[in-house]
Amino acid sequence: MIVSVKGAELFTTKRGSGPACLVPCSIGTKPYERQTPAQLSDRLELVYVDLRGSGRSTGDPADLTFDVLAEDLEAVRVNLGVDRIAVLGHSILGALAAEYGRRCPASVSHVIIAGTPPRGDMAQLSASSASFFEQDASEERKRILRDNLARLPPGASPGEAMLAQTPLRFFDPRFDAAPLFAEADLKPRFFAHLLGTLAPAWDITADPSSLRVPLFIAHGRHDYTVPHALWDGVVPTLPDATLHLFEQSGHQPFFEEPERFAAAVTDWMSRQR
Repeated sequence: MIVSVKGAELFTTKRGSGPACLVPCSIGTKPYERQTPAQLSDRLELVYVDLRGSGRSTGDPADLTFDVLAEDLEAVRVNLGVDRIAVLGHSILGALAAEYGRRCPASVSHVIIAGTPPRGDMAQLSASSASFFEQDASEERKRILRDNLARLPPGASPGEAMLAQTPLRFFDPRFDAAPLFAEADLKPRFFAHLLGTLAPAWDITADPSSLRVPLFIAHGRHDYTVPHALWDGVVPTLPDATLHLFEQSGHQPFFEEPERFAAAVTDWMSRQR
């Protein structure tokens, strides 16, 4: 499905049945489709959306602001013909999901974020990640990471570097993540804008009273890229937020604990209704 918006054509795919849930995508829809579990699409209609300037969507990523994002996702919702919709954002895309909910509380029913930091300052996040890994990770996990990084060739691609960081990202530090990211379509200009312009000033606690949509925060106990400890003391400051820690997960709890993730999210959604 292609949804026309001002300045872009948004590429979307969907699967599943039940209440509709948007899944913003930044590297093409295929990796997201592959990683979100069947247990979730058995209960929700998942609608994957390549954000403007990413994946198979057109448009200039530099045009993407939080307001434009909300307008884009609202256009997808209207095209689907539903009055209200949930949104699920992974990693830094959770910030975009939260801002969509902040701007459109009448049409967004639930915001689900997974592996998302409460703030988007990348330098601060990197420092917190390194500190948490040093304090918390096992010696075996640290050794596997050192070995992976030592094997990287000079001028390694971002994809190669990310796969070498598997001990930071997955409960199983030896997991082969390469098949999950097959067909990834990474647009450097999109990521430069997302991480360099949109994210740095973002803080979920800014104007908390405006975040009226129920918020589910999913985090892996062994996520060393976005440590769960970053949320300590933050959740109570938000109007309606629930934090769920997945004990056998890293950065992708929906993939590593699919049944638990699907049950936790849909049970929470049912209670919110």
